[in-house]
Amino acid sequence: MREQYRTAEFVEADLAADPMEQFARWFAQAADSDAIVEPNAMVVSTATPDGRPSSRTVLLKHYDGRGFVFFTNYDSRKGMELETNPHVSLLFPWHPVARQVLVTGTASRVGRDETAAYFRTRPHGSQLGAWASEQSSVIASRAELLARYEDLAARYPEGEQVPVPPHWGGFRVVPGTVEFWQGHENRLHDRLRYVREGGAWRVERLAP
Repeated sequence: MREQYRTAEFVEADLAADPMEQFARWFAQAADSDAIVEPNAMVVSTATPDGRPSSRTVLLKHYDGRGFVFFTNYDSRKGMELETNPHVSLLFPWHPVARQVLVTGTASRVGRDETAAYFRTRPHGSQLGAWASEQSSVIASRAELLARYEDLAARYPEGEQVPVPPHWGGFRVVPGTVEFWQGHENRLHDRLRYVREGGAWRVERLAP
């Protein structure tokens, strides 16, 4: 199984001055593409202190000059791993347009005010779900999960404010490198990577 990527060249002259501005350009184009269903879906990879990795897909909820923000249960596998090893990678796999963005950096919790502000924007059912699921823990059955949810729905019916779970919140990933990957024919892909050095960014081209 193989596909030839036929896209325009991506060269240094096309780059924005900093990676977050460049990400904004590509993200806007991905969001406008009918072929990409969830442009904010990203693979988050974490590791234990002894280097055992794990990956999962989560949704990017915010980005700006400070980094990339997602929300999760702090007691989940990724939450626990980030508490003991803050090094993380993010991958945006925009395969339909032959593009990827790869980020490495460090993660830290966002403030509770920021978490609460985002939690209030979530649908009522998603707010209840954050309480119902002890994410990454072993449960006996799906029925057990649904029973927890129904109990919460009875306590907090639609229209009633759901409190923000203390074990739930956001992480901000501050990038150390951001690579923009553009696929080409014959596997001669363009890979342009921003690397943070001190307070500045430099750009390097990687062989495909």
